Amino acid sequence: MDNPNYKSGFVALIGRPNVGKSTLLNYIVGQKVAIMSNVAQTTRNKIQGIYTGPEAQIIFIDTPGVHKPATKLGDFMERSTMSALDEVDAVLFVVSATDKRGPGDDFIINRLKQVKQPIYLVVNKIDQVSPNDLPDIVAQYQDSLPFKAVVPISALQGNNINNLLNEIIAGLPHGPQYYPADQISDHPERFVIAEMIREKIFMLTRDEVPHSVAVDVTSVKREDEEHVHISANIIVERPGQKGIIIGKKGQMLKKIGTMARQDIERLLGDRVFLQLWVKVVPGWRDKSAMLKDYGYRNKDY
Repeated sequence: MDNPNYKSGFVALIGRPNVGKSTLLNYIVGQKVAIMSNVAQTTRNKIQGIYTGPEAQIIFIDTPGVHKPATKLGDFMERSTMSALDEVDAVLFVVSATDKRGPGDDFIINRLKQVKQPIYLVVNKIDQVSPNDLPDIVAQYQDSLPFKAVVPISALQGNNINNLLNEIIAGLPHGPQYYPADQISDHPERFVIAEMIREKIFMLTRDEVPHSVAVDVTSVKREDEEHVHISANIIVERPGQKGIIIGKKGQMLKKIGTMARQDIERLLGDRVFLQLWVKVVPGWRDKSAMLKDYGYRNKDY
């Protein structure tokens, strides 16, 4: 990178579940790197999305939504979120314009008081409220932290995102371009493939299944120039959940597979043959060895 004024840095996204962090990340990056669903705590690892522009490269870390952990998996997610804040150049505290400030926000604010890096208050979902209400919404948070800037946005519609990027870039240090311009994530393809399958399970199955689901991609093999064969296990905790995911005459599993395959084909740019199996592993969320097997490793926090 020849430009001596080029900037680069790491930016963490933090906020309660469902405030739209993944939607924001996907909008900025321009592709689906973080899975989106209306089920809280969809994001489990620190997904990095990479924005590369003519003036700067920003590596975004999308932390799991903050909540009170109830299992070892929850505990992992909590530590993962908090460790992300110690290794970045800036923090985006994302709140929803449609929700009142709550205990979850207060928990995050208390943790952010220890952060020395610039913190931006990002008020998302402004397309769902009246502009007249915005000052009152912002006022709930304004005095809680010394925010570098307050930026109202709509991640879904893209409103004011350029302004947000400009604010972030203005505060970043000068530095090199860490990743190639066409790279949008630092996660290996297997991880992103597993996330895409998991997103479809969230979208299509009822509330009782999602939190007990992991996806283990067991093989990704290139058959020829244009075809990739992928095998994955869907891990659930109870036989009843297995029944829901397979569905009547296997219809639900087929639907999950078809929708996931379409996303994976867009990601890889190849024709994909996707094979899915459903395995029951009782209590996997509370077994450390299994968490490692399914991609939740200590090095991630």
